[in-house]
Amino acid sequence: MKKLAVCGASLFYLFASSAPALAHHSFAMFDHSRSVTLKGEVTKFQWTNPHAILEIDVPGASGVQHFTLELTSINMMQRVGWRSTFIKAGDTVKAVMAPLVNGANGGLLLEITLADGKTLQLPVPAAATFKRTSGSE
Repeated sequence: MKKLAVCGASLFYLFASSAPALAHHSFAMFDHSRSVTLKGEVTKFQWTNPHAILEIDVPGASGVQHFTLELTSINMMQRVGWRSTFIKAGDTVKAVMAPLVNGANGGLLLEITLADGKTLQLPVPAAATFKRTSGSE
């Protein structure tokens, strides 16, 4: 009976500790077959875990469209030299993203050209699986 209790407790802890790993999403929500280039004004930049978030307003023929872009983790970004002060609300930026497959105004940020003209790549895992195309919104 004691062996059964120990085995049951071990299985419980094994499954309980793996739950956070199962909760994290994959990159399947982003279109790997094309990229979109946006030029607009930053409305918000969140330097937060588990992913930084960039929100930009992009002017177009039908008016201004709001986009929410997911970045990688701030830990990965810091390792390649990113800092929380690089992007500020009001900055004009050019962003290259892998759009959401559901067509909503959002995506995964792959590259950004900052207001000062500096272009930064993001340390996206499996970045080579995202095809770069010349389309823009």
